[in-house]
Amino acid sequence: MNISYKWLLEYVDTNLTAHEIADALTSIGLEVGGVEEVQSIRGGLEGLWTGHVLTCEAHPNSDHMHVCTVDVGQGDPIQIVCGAPNVEAGQKVVVAVIGTKLYDGDECFTIKRSKLRGVESCGMICAEDEIGIGSDHSGIIVLPEDTPVGMPAARYYNVESDYLIEVDITPNRADACSHYGVARDLYAWLVQNGHETSLHRPGCEEFSVDDESLTIPVEVRDAGACPRYCAVTLTGCKIGESPEWLQKRLRTIGLRPINNIVDVTNYIMMAYGQPLHCFDADMIKGGKVVVRTMPEGTPFVTLDGAEHKLSANDLVICNEEEPMCIAGVIGGKGSGTYDSTVNVLLESAYFNPTYIRKSARRYGLGTDASFRFERGVDPNGQVYALKQAAILARQLAGAKVSMQVVDIYPTPLQDFKVEVSYEYIDRLIGKHIPSQTVRSIVESLEMKVEGSTPDGLSLSVPAYRVDVQRPCDVVEDILRIYGYNNVEIPTTLKSSLSVKGETDRSNKLQNIVGEQLVGEGFNEILNNSLQKGAYYDGLRSLKSENLVKLINPLSQDLNSLRQTLLFGGLETIARNVSHKNGNLRLFEFGNCYHFHAERKCPDIIPGVSSSRDPQVIKHTLDAYSEESHLALWLTGKRVCGCWAHCDEDSSFAELKAYVLNIFTRLGVPFGLLVFAKGDGDLYEKSLVIRNRGGKTLAELGIICCKTLRKFGIEDPVYYADIVWKQVLKACKGQNVKYSEISKYPAVSRDLALLLDVGVEFSEIERIAYQTEKKLLREVRLFDVYEGKNLPDGKKSYAVNFILQDNEKTLNDKQIDTIMNKLIHQLTTQLDAELR
Repeated sequence: MNISYKWLLEYVDTNLTAHEIADALTSIGLEVGGVEEVQSIRGGLEGLWTGHVLTCEAHPNSDHMHVCTVDVGQGDPIQIVCGAPNVEAGQKVVVAVIGTKLYDGDECFTIKRSKLRGVESCGMICAEDEIGIGSDHSGIIVLPEDTPVGMPAARYYNVESDYLIEVDITPNRADACSHYGVARDLYAWLVQNGHETSLHRPGCEEFSVDDESLTIPVEVRDAGACPRYCAVTLTGCKIGESPEWLQKRLRTIGLRPINNIVDVTNYIMMAYGQPLHCFDADMIKGGKVVVRTMPEGTPFVTLDGAEHKLSANDLVICNEEEPMCIAGVIGGKGSGTYDSTVNVLLESAYFNPTYIRKSARRYGLGTDASFRFERGVDPNGQVYALKQAAILARQLAGAKVSMQVVDIYPTPLQDFKVEVSYEYIDRLIGKHIPSQTVRSIVESLEMKVEGSTPDGLSLSVPAYRVDVQRPCDVVEDILRIYGYNNVEIPTTLKSSLSVKGETDRSNKLQNIVGEQLVGEGFNEILNNSLQKGAYYDGLRSLKSENLVKLINPLSQDLNSLRQTLLFGGLETIARNVSHKNGNLRLFEFGNCYHFHAERKCPDIIPGVSSSRDPQVIKHTLDAYSEESHLALWLTGKRVCGCWAHCDEDSSFAELKAYVLNIFTRLGVPFGLLVFAKGDGDLYEKSLVIRNRGGKTLAELGIICCKTLRKFGIEDPVYYADIVWKQVLKACKGQNVKYSEISKYPAVSRDLALLLDVGVEFSEIERIAYQTEKKLLREVRLFDVYEGKNLPDGKKSYAVNFILQDNEKTLNDKQIDTIMNKLIHQLTTQLDAELR
């Protein structure tokens, strides 16, 4: 959330700088992501000066341009070619000199010395839209005759500087979703740290009802979904642009000004955290507002023109005939205010957060209003926000309040009652905090002390603090204001010894493998376990029904736990490619999650079973599995820009070598591995490595183009998925030992084999290692031939076998015996022929 430094100071008195405030907010749990200086006009009008047009003559080679000499108060007059129709000699104008940067949206261009139709131009006489002070482009800006020459335009237009403080609001801090909410927390910190300060906001004394000429009745049919609904009407509104101060406020925090009425509602929301909605009162059919749910499938068109079918669980604001908006989320077509609007109904409500959260997720609509409503706004702030909005509308749009404030609040929400003892506070914090300090902190946080004893306090916590309902929550609030850094680190450390287990072994081997991969040129990545569930739609190998889905996802892009590490890596690759970094070797250790519906526990039967029953919990968890994986990604060039080596693309062979290097480093016996062709739909082609028992250790291959297109990736991506748990089992008990290089020579023998086209090299490897387990060191494919002079359906493999005995030199008889066994097994099992 963006906070304006100057706006914040309207509610809390302090002389701290923006950066000091940022540090204070971070220390009390409102983490600041950054502080940026901003101007009310982008660029701050730097390089722009007031000037005097001395001469203005027609351009010799143009029928609409003029050649002007302009005095900008910086020495000799400069020559400028101007195409504006209203430029004349004697005018006072705004001039951009050479080197000035002007902005058009997100684009920036620099004024340079140039020739226009053969005549040199050394600057630019500017129009309103060109420097960002307006939208008029019909001609240049003509200033009053008494304007001084050589004045910086920033001074003339009173360009102000402000600081934008970016606060990362956690989901539990609904109370801090406004400038006043942040000011409340800052005030508590200032009091605790001995600063002179006060907290204040405007009163509502100026509010009054002018007449009752437009009374619109309101009916709330579902008080559970809408505990409080307030409304008031405004008549005689003159819709137009907001004053400059209001536009600056909104632009500073990243909001676009629309018109004075809409800007008032946005201002109130950002100031006090209460979203408002303004309806054109003349478009409310039947002259009545009804808060209700609608039948399943009711058609509804939102403000952006998108068509939706309402759920029976959506809370909507209706007129007597049809829905006007989805409560707390987004308005419907025709429900807003327009240039022709004269009469307005202002809505201020407290909606049940669950209804708003589910509706926003159901339609994928995340708005500033839903962001606040789904976290829980102040249930006692609706009337105040409504009155403040009415006061501003009267001042800025000439509106009249034409109805008594409607406030439907049948069951007021009570403050939270919490009992907390000093002993409990000290025990949780780990330090004794004086009772006077505790009381000072809770009172500065607007908690009322209803009772006090030597042992503790009885507190009434405001209803807007939805995150403080238990004693431990109160202690957390006390600690963050007291200061985490003020709790000393103890001089003694209490610990208990434990025996290393399987987790320790896994972590050790992960470090070993990670160091090896980094040494081979890889970078480690760490992606979010939450992913977009839509990635799995239509997949055969990873079905969407096996996803572990979140009941309350923060967004549709993070609505499920991942079943594979692949998609997170592809997101990383896509981001790097878009930043011109396309040659990548990446790896990641992470967990993957699966839901198995057939293992799901039956529903809890009241009176028979309980959700807290250990057996019920166990059976519930049986439906879910968590598995550790190691993933490798290769894409782009293996060698690029090397003077000694031509460019070389990454390949499947390279990926396979990295995987086998990992197995070698961990001591996985190659004789126990079975290589087979994979059939996963994520790959164009893949190789599966299994153990003798059929358990998959790894699958590696080239990702299919259809998947890559979803991420906008054009180059091939080679991916390996290693099942870490199975690899740990395969290498258990295998001690990797370093030994000296054998003193005895290795023997190399080649075979040219004629095979069926469908035979894979992995089958030759498997047979070879099974046939000779003691002396066979390596099997390598070095040539493949298919085509002329071979029978149909056949291909030729040239295979190299390395034999070596570490204790003696092999003789011809031993070598021939081994090779004859290999030939016999290859002939028998694969129907191979020697060429």
